[in-house]
Amino acid sequence: MFQKRISFKGKDYSQQCQLLFSLAKLTFFAVVLSSVLPHADAFDPLDPFGNITIKWDVMSWTPDGYVAVVTMNNFQMYRHIMSPGWTLGWNWPKKEVIWSIVGSQTTEQGDCSKFKGNVPHCCKRDPVLVDLLPGVPYNQQFSNCCKGGVLASWGEDPSESVSSFQISVGLAGTSNKTVKLPKNFTLLGPGPGYTCGPAKIVPSTVFLTADHRRKTQALMTWNVTCTYSQFLSSKYPSCCVSFSTFYNDTITPCPSCACGCNHKHNCIMGDSEKLKRKGINTPRKDNEPLLQCTHHMCPIRVHWHVKLNYKDYWRVKIAITNFNYRQNHTHWTLVAQHPNLNNVTQVFSFDYKPLVPYQSINDTGMFYGMKFYNDLLMEAGPSGNVQSEVLMQKDKNTFTLKSGWGFPRRVYFNGDECKLPPPDSYPILPNSAEKGTFSFSSTAIYTILMIFLAW
Repeated sequence: MFQKRISFKGKDYSQQCQLLFSLAKLTFFAVVLSSVLPHADAFDPLDPFGNITIKWDVMSWTPDGYVAVVTMNNFQMYRHIMSPGWTLGWNWPKKEVIWSIVGSQTTEQGDCSKFKGNVPHCCKRDPVLVDLLPGVPYNQQFSNCCKGGVLASWGEDPSESVSSFQISVGLAGTSNKTVKLPKNFTLLGPGPGYTCGPAKIVPSTVFLTADHRRKTQALMTWNVTCTYSQFLSSKYPSCCVSFSTFYNDTITPCPSCACGCNHKHNCIMGDSEKLKRKGINTPRKDNEPLLQCTHHMCPIRVHWHVKLNYKDYWRVKIAITNFNYRQNHTHWTLVAQHPNLNNVTQVFSFDYKPLVPYQSINDTGMFYGMKFYNDLLMEAGPSGNVQSEVLMQKDKNTFTLKSGWGFPRRVYFNGDECKLPPPDSYPILPNSAEKGTFSFSSTAIYTILMIFLAW
């Protein structure tokens, strides 16, 4: 009788155990997945190695701390930091203070009342730093500083994608064994979206003297890596895409409320008298946009027009329109993924660079403005657009205009992916069968009419 199975509410007890075990496994998998997904959000398939690396090089020891050079490198191929620039923060592990900074400044000094004589630059446990503006006195400048926090993308201009400053830290360790690394790094660029990992000690940076005959190295070096996630930056996309072609009169517009309709009650019509008011284009401290009223309510619209079809080439026109009255875009970038971008013959009005994150695939390219010509996308209005044309050579084995092949698979503006129209709304080629039906109907009507007149 001991071998008899016990039933539970009419069901086999062993089956109940198996069910509970399966539920336990499912719960464990959900917990693991939830811990992994937040980090996976920051992965960008078109820029898999893109990040911002913050490097601290301890250059010398002081009686109560150290002097370090902090360098911020933007290794993102097409995502830059635009005005009002980056904001960097961290937490001190002990009671460190910042005696002085060259090339940057903290936003607050904090309570330094316990210091007599020399007063530190900042006494806060969680300092927040910003870059200096251009034109500051020479004795406050440092190499690669004073650009208002603006950093170009690595793909556009590596020399302009670096920012650095020098910091003197007190009440800290005075050797490699006693220095405690800062914690909880935060980076705004200029808004949210970046997540920074912990500081990690790495091999000391090596420097070359001016004559390149002697090497020196930092006394201690640690790195902090920050990655970007569009999901953390905004709940909705910040741009949308519309399509048109030479062979179809239909224009496929941006989807309605493609960027959310949160600002539909605070938008201005393009012909409104309110646009003549003084200060309408002045940015706000909270970066709140003032959009032109549209059905998509997006700050940026990218229009892709299949313009011409030659024997061996085809031509596309690209237009970028800004619908935000309070935002100029400097160092803007546009990334498109299309199979024929491996045969770009000529690009008019824009600079172009192929992006090859995976060496065997060449279907992605970055467009950006020509310096001093159209690298500035103005706010909404008559000058709030830039446009170019792209000439691509046909590959007879793959080229077609059917089934939406002529349109991009992905579009990014300033590093954020744009909302594409649904595929079933793309402009389609004229149907030859419909033409044949129309010709037959016309002939039949003409024949019937002739018979009627003769009768």
